Amino acid sequence: MERYNRILAEEFLYTRTWTSETQRAHALAVWNIHYNYQRPHTALDGQPPAATLGLTVTNVMASYI
Repeated sequence: MERYNRILAEEFLYTRTWTSETQRAHALAVWNIHYNYQRPHTALDGQPPAATLGLTVTNVMASYI
C-alpha cells in the first residue's frame, strides 16, 4: 500500500493543478483503472495488478479521496 500511495502522489496528485474536487475525483477514477489494468508493475513481472487475478476488478479505490 505504501508503494501505491507514493506512485499516486508522484504520477497523479502533484502532476497538475486541479480546478475542482469534481475534476480531481473523475480523473482519479480514470487513473485507478490505468493503474490496475494497464500500468506495468515491476513486482508483477511487467503485468498490471488485474492481470494476476484473472477477474475484472473495478472496486479498487485510492486512499486519498
